[in-house]
Order: sequence, then C-alpha cells, then structure tokens
Amino acid sequence: MQLDHSFTVPAAPDEAWTLFLDLARVAPCMPGAVLDTLDGDRFTGRVKVKVGAVQMSYRGEGTVRRDAPQRAMVLDLSADETRGAGTASATVTASLHEDPAGTRVRVRTDLDITGRPAQFGRGIMAEVGDRIVRQFADRLEELLRAPAAPAQGPAAVAPAAAEPAAVDLGAAALPVL
Repeated sequence: MQLDHSFTVPAAPDEAWTLFLDLARVAPCMPGAVLDTLDGDRFTGRVKVKVGAVQMSYRGEGTVRRDAPQRAMVLDLSADETRGAGTASATVTASLHEDPAGTRVRVRTDLDITGRPAQFGRGIMAEVGDRIVRQFADRLEELLRAPAAPAQGPAAVAPAAAEPAAVDLGAAALPVL
C-alpha cells in the first residue's frame, strides 16, 4: 500500500535538512515511537499504535540513506509484532523543498503489513497515516522553535522509555469505520 503525505515546517530548507539528519532528535517527534539504538545509518526501535480496541506493538530495525544534494532521505524499516505474528515493513522516502512558509516535506510510504492491522482497509490506514503525520509535523515544528540543545555526538540517543506510549488513533478511524 502506498501512502503520500506532505506538510510544511517553519524553517529554511538547509535548517530543516540539518535537523532531519539528526535521527536522535527527530525520532521522538514520531508519535508512539521510541528509538532504542542508533549506530551510524542503522537503528532499532519500538512503536505502539492503538486503533479503537486494537493495540499493536512492534519492535524493529531500520536503515537510512541520505541524498544531500537533493535533500532527500530513504528509511527502510522492518518490524515484528511483539505479541502476535504480524509484521510490518516500509520504505519511507522524504524530500524537502523550498516553500514560501519554510520547507515543504513530501513523504511517500510504501507499506506492507500483516496480522491484525491488515484487516483495516486502505481508507483506515490512510486516515491513521494522516493523523500520525500531522502529529509528527506539529512536534517537529515545536522542536524547530525550541532553542537548540548542545550536541551529544552522532550516536547519542536519549534514554529510552521502558515501553512507548501508544498513539491512540481511534478518533481518526471512527469516521472511516
């Protein structure tokens, strides 16, 4: 399934690109996600999502490829449900473009999901994706407006929570259901 999203952040493209390169700072902006390890272009993490009464928790890994001249990055992600037989894999391509309001971020996600969430149709998955991207964009904007924290090195990762807080997307799914 392919999902397309876009949002604008209030920063010049070079500033936004510099932030996007710092996965340790950007990852906490993703609702329901925790970055556990970061080693160069490889990382591990967890995500928890709740849609109505269905809650899914995943543990997985990923890699990132960057194209600085094009201000584009590709995340290759794979995860397994922590309680169940479901899997999720995605290739997420983000590109940054100049915009009168700052930087326009275009995100294309090629998603393959099995298990309980596969029962949701494309409409619900698109709504859930929209909601997650809106929350991510809001958190990213807050991060851009906050004063910069001192650099902790390229592999620094904030201490991970014992369990990620589930992003509850029930309100997003109800109109589609």
